[in-house]
Amino acid sequence: MLPISVDLRRIRVILVGDGEAARRRLRLLEEAGADALEIYAPSPGPALSAEAGERLRQRLPRRAEIARAQLVFVAGVAGPAAAEIRRIAREAGVLINVEDDVRRSNFHSAAVIRRGELSVAVSTGGRSPGLAALMRRVLEQQIGPEWGLHLDEIAALRAGWREAEADPGTVVRWTQDWVARQGWLDATPPEASQSESRPIA
Repeated sequence: MLPISVDLRRIRVILVGDGEAARRRLRLLEEAGADALEIYAPSPGPALSAEAGERLRQRLPRRAEIARAQLVFVAGVAGPAAAEIRRIAREAGVLINVEDDVRRSNFHSAAVIRRGELSVAVSTGGRSPGLAALMRRVLEQQIGPEWGLHLDEIAALRAGWREAEADPGTVVRWTQDWVARQGWLDATPPEASQSESRPIA
């Protein structure tokens, strides 16, 4: 498996499904920034209809709609319909994820902790989503909301270091030095000056 980060705001994503499984997947995709998401559901139910809003098409996707997509998520779709969607996606070279079906999926979604623009993902390669969710809950206790602000601070420093033409290896070293000096990974962070522009190289 190769874990990657995909900017869902820049690609065409469709969700096909009904019921709670589709609602759960919809929430995950929205959290990941899938603003232009297209949703197909033959029997969506009131809750899914309300959450999907104007994006909802109350039917299965047509061949051309699947073929135009770059990622397809299937959740809560009956076997024959799911098999047809998989066949069309495979022929069109479109990547597909079928919830709880490792053998019929090209990719798997990780359990994700989001702290601003910082994302920490846990994946079991689709073998145990429950374990991935458990590990995420454990890590959420250790990676608090302050890490979103930490990332903003480091990103600003990095921009200055790159503008000063520091090479990538040096930027990595300064980043690690800065984090250590701020005590962000310590159980009890020491007092640290916030006025310094960069860590000592």
